[in-house]
Amino acid sequence: MDNSKDNITEKAKRYSSIKYGLAIVETVYLLLLLFLFQFLGFSNILAKDIHQLMINDYFAVLFYILIVYITYYILNFPLNFYHSFLLEHEFQLSRQNIKEWFTDQIKGGIIAYGLSIIGLEAFYFILKHQPRNWWWILSIFWIFFSLILARLAPVIIIPLFFKYKKLCDEELRERIIGLATKMRIKILDVFEIDLSKKTTKVNAGLVGWGATKRVILADTLREKYTTDEIEVILAHEFAHYKLKHLIKITLINVLITILCFYLIAKTNPWSLRFFSLASLADIASLPIVFIYLILFGMVMQPLENIFSRRFEKNADTMALRSTGLKDAFISTMDKLASQNLSDRNPHPIIKFLFFDHPPVDERISYANTVFH
Repeated sequence: MDNSKDNITEKAKRYSSIKYGLAIVETVYLLLLLFLFQFLGFSNILAKDIHQLMINDYFAVLFYILIVYITYYILNFPLNFYHSFLLEHEFQLSRQNIKEWFTDQIKGGIIAYGLSIIGLEAFYFILKHQPRNWWWILSIFWIFFSLILARLAPVIIIPLFFKYKKLCDEELRERIIGLATKMRIKILDVFEIDLSKKTTKVNAGLVGWGATKRVILADTLREKYTTDEIEVILAHEFAHYKLKHLIKITLINVLITILCFYLIAKTNPWSLRFFSLASLADIASLPIVFIYLILFGMVMQPLENIFSRRFEKNADTMALRSTGLKDAFISTMDKLASQNLSDRNPHPIIKFLFFDHPPVDERISYANTVFH
């Protein structure tokens, strides 16, 4: 038994090392492509060609982004294919064939393109009409847009990738609804998604807000976890809501968004001079905006992770105390680590850079102290 656990732990270490290494490589590669695309003048050429065909600036943005997205997808395809398909199959985590994988890629690409268009059209509209105040006006727009997206995601986006149905296990459904009632959380219902058609991993959560707030269980979770284990998982998710972590995370993201756009507003004249561009309102300068967003995200992500890990620890505390299911919590952590191939005890640097949850061994150790 111990040898089996050691083998899984070693397998998880190898999987995590490859995954984190690829994340770094892909980020550096993207930054390099954006820099060269801007520095070598390709962005200028593309923008001029599009403007010759399109009189309307907003249509020009549509085509510019479409061409850039398709070009990047082609250039990044080898890394993307290995990262999201070959690697997952190598570690027996994926159940998708190439056709299913590519279908999801197309769906995800269309959604990303649509969201990018909304954000960028708003960016250029606000920048054009409020050249001095655009950074805080855009921040407000992006915050409200994110909230609307969070409300619509369970209704529109998730069903594009998974089949939705109400949980058919009535006993489990009643227990989950009872837990929600106990923790004074109103939910629409409990739903199950067919995650097993794509992966062996497990997931569950409380998604949406207002009238769309609902519990989602992966069928992989219901099939392999006990009722107690599922209850403690959802108690953790409900705790996030009770402790207002979503509001706190939103406020943190608000501050980060405002700071990011303010930084762009204050330093973009230098960046534009470096790349021999006249204005940020020119779509030819869009790679500069992307570079800003990526670099700022790299700097801020570890800070966000610190807050996130603290929120997760607080949610663990409430889940343990509200259910009293310490043994179920520990067995759940063990199962999740094995099934998702999570690194149970990462290097401190890896934890600092990538972990928005405390590592599994740390969570188990903490559970023992709560009931010491």
